[in-house]
Amino acid sequence: MLICALPAQYLISQWYGTDSAERIQITERNWYYGENKTKSSNNEAKPHSYLAESAHVHSPKPEYIKFCVGQVIIHRRFGYSGVIVGWDVKASTPEEQLQPRYPPVKQDLKDTPHYQILINKANGFGKSTAYVPEEEITVIMGLEVYHPDMENYFSGYDGSKYIMQPWLKKLYPHD
Repeated sequence: MLICALPAQYLISQWYGTDSAERIQITERNWYYGENKTKSSNNEAKPHSYLAESAHVHSPKPEYIKFCVGQVIIHRRFGYSGVIVGWDVKASTPEEQLQPRYPPVKQDLKDTPHYQILINKANGFGKSTAYVPEEEITVIMGLEVYHPDMENYFSGYDGSKYIMQPWLKKLYPHD
């Protein structure tokens, strides 16, 4: 399912444009990657988002969220590098996807902060994105990330952190 979602996000961004004003408009219409509509008790469709790709503003930022959007990370176990493009206060994905990912001894990880990562293509890692718990990543400085979607999320790199595009800064104002 996740493999199909990324190409859909790409096609939507190509069809509807990539400037910040258009991205904000897409986000506000809930056409953003990871958005699903779920029915509430009064039969109204309400957005439900997954994988740190929510259209809601992440404010205020809880003190226990260690990392920020734009920081470059390295995965402790798999060794790939990447850049954070979003975060959730706890895993935000359907339970049926979490169960196989977290064995019984690691179930507590579901309730820890999770980060959406664009994986550095220079690593030669097969995946393009990852959604990982906080304990599996470490921030590194001075490493640039190469990914085809970088300019959609960031306008530049200051040597320690990527500078968010205005639409992303609107969603993560405290990062």
